[in-house]
Order: sequence, then C-alpha cells, then structure tokens
Amino acid sequence: MSEEILVKQALAKTATLGGAVLLVTVGVLEFLQGISAIAKDDLIVAGPEYTYQLNLTAWGWIHLVLGIVIVAVGVMLFTGSTWARVGALVICGISIVVNFLWLPYYPWWAITIIALNVFVIWAVVTWNPDII
Repeated sequence: MSEEILVKQALAKTATLGGAVLLVTVGVLEFLQGISAIAKDDLIVAGPEYTYQLNLTAWGWIHLVLGIVIVAVGVMLFTGSTWARVGALVICGISIVVNFLWLPYYPWWAITIIALNVFVIWAVVTWNPDII
C-alpha cells in the first residue's frame, strides 16, 4: 500500500475521531438549544413570514430529542464500527435538514451546526477502518 494512502487514511481516522468528539459536542449544544426553545428564551425570534414556522416549543422538543440521539451516535462512533458510521451519516443528514429549517430562528448557530455536520460526514465517509 502506498504511503500516500496511509497518510490520507490516518488523517481520515483522526478526523473521524474528531468528528465523534464534534458529534457529542453538537448533541449537547442541540440539547441545550432545545431547552432554550422550550423555555421560550428571548434570544430565539422568527419573522412572521417564515414558511416552515412551527411552535417554538415544538422546535425545542425536536432539538432536545435530536441532541440526545446525536450524543449517543457520537459516543458509538468512537468504536469505528460500520453501523455507528452509518448512524452518524444518517443523524448528521437529519441534523442538517433540521438546522436548515431552524435558520430564521438563529441563523449563525444553525450555519455553524450545519458546517460541523458536513465535516463529520466527510470524515466518516473518507475513513476506511480496514486500512488503519
């Protein structure tokens, strides 16, 4: 096997483990965001013309449950097993969609979470655990 492939795989493995840490962090932040929305925090505001407007409490529960699931998948991603990697891909995809719909409420936060999820997807897809 070429040295270039080994270096790329080592980077992808490190990125995946970093992605697992990021998933746990994103999950905790989603959980806290959900609590903030359920408590109807003054930081969260949406304009009246938003197409996908839901009750703020409903968004709060969505983020709360999503946060718990993301933390669980992030912890399992440390094992590097195939099912954990697939779970990470699925939950990151769901998180991207949810945060896209959350954009009018808290745009910078949603964009940050979307970017972190995209990085985790890249890391998980790039890593081949059989090589390293």
